[in-house]
Amino acid sequence: MSLRFPDIQLDHTWNIDELPWAEFTKPGKKKYYYDLVTSLDEDLVRSLQPHIECVSPKHPEHIRKIHHSSATAFLYLFLSLGSQKSPPCVYTLRSTIPIAAGLGSSATIAVCLSAALLLQVRALSGPHQDQPSDESEKQIERINRWAFVGEMCIHGNPSGVDNTVSAGGKAVLFQRKDYARPPMVKALRDFPELPLLLVNTKQSRSTAVEVGKVATLRKNHPEIAENLLSAIDKVTKSAHDLITQENFDPDDPANLKYLGELITINHGLLVSLGVSHPKLERIRALIDHAGIGWTKLTGAGGGGCAITILKPELIESDSPVHALSPPRFSNGTQPKPDASKHKSKMLLELEQRLKHEGFEIFETTLAGDGVGVLWPAVIQNASGEEGGEEIDQEKFLKAVGNEGIEALVGVQAAGQYSDGEREGWKFWRP
Repeated sequence: MSLRFPDIQLDHTWNIDELPWAEFTKPGKKKYYYDLVTSLDEDLVRSLQPHIECVSPKHPEHIRKIHHSSATAFLYLFLSLGSQKSPPCVYTLRSTIPIAAGLGSSATIAVCLSAALLLQVRALSGPHQDQPSDESEKQIERINRWAFVGEMCIHGNPSGVDNTVSAGGKAVLFQRKDYARPPMVKALRDFPELPLLLVNTKQSRSTAVEVGKVATLRKNHPEIAENLLSAIDKVTKSAHDLITQENFDPDDPANLKYLGELITINHGLLVSLGVSHPKLERIRALIDHAGIGWTKLTGAGGGGCAITILKPELIESDSPVHALSPPRFSNGTQPKPDASKHKSKMLLELEQRLKHEGFEIFETTLAGDGVGVLWPAVIQNASGEEGGEEIDQEKFLKAVGNEGIEALVGVQAAGQYSDGEREGWKFWRP
């Protein structure tokens, strides 16, 4: 059995019979596909260590750390959901999301692994176009539960919000108070498309380290830390209340200004929690100085990306602007330009300044679908129809960069095949 993840140079093979099946099948240890797992079993994690330590022995330590966390997530899920009689497959992963950038890259991988393994043990129904909404929700929740287990293997104590959005798509109001129970999740199916700018600092960071900073602050200054977290909660609820109003108009400057102010407040509170970074503050300073919108860090902070809601007057004439959304990356969607909207000269100049200082700008769609399956996995021809040639492992491995992956398996391949959704892609849509 092999795990191939060429985008992070991970390629390792295990002998299925040598894996610690006995530990994972002991009474009280065995988990089933429908179980809710809210913590890792330390005995099971220890039993994996000999099979993790042998992964990428000649790579630098920082690379080995990434490989080991990925391998741990994969093996923990594989041994929990599979059996010693599982067929010896090659599991191949490709990603178009920057790693450790606050975009939920690990969550999308965990969701894909979870879905693939659950499909392999026939624990999922669908996806198909006529699947009832409640049945789709059940399948998404099943995938999400095990994706959260994968996230725990990687991050230790994740919130669960990244895997929840990656599995279900769109946007959610998320709150987790007790890890012994599922989080409160309210889907926002009508989340508006807003003009956004996403800037990558290229500064790597660790979710576990940033979460640890907050834990230390709560220990040393409990009252102050709780007030900050309570304020963040209030900011989130205020944004939710605004967006879910029946008469909410995202094009209304007053609504956008109110939402932008909440974003600015949120970022300031996160800075007070100690999870920002000088590069994030540099991006925020440049954007604030240009006066083009409202900016906050994404993910756990400490580096990664900053996201900005743009002021509507910045969208004028010159070159196309795209809406943005990290969740859409989870199934390989091709960015689609909105030709009716264009960047102002001020915005173009700011983007050039950001690039000059070494930052990277991403553009993609907002609030897309969650996890899906490409079936049949065949090449599209020039007219956008399925050509019948199978997308095998070799083609998948040899796809070059984000553009190559999108052209091969993207949900939409605007400018190359068709502007519509590719027929082979099907999603669990609640």
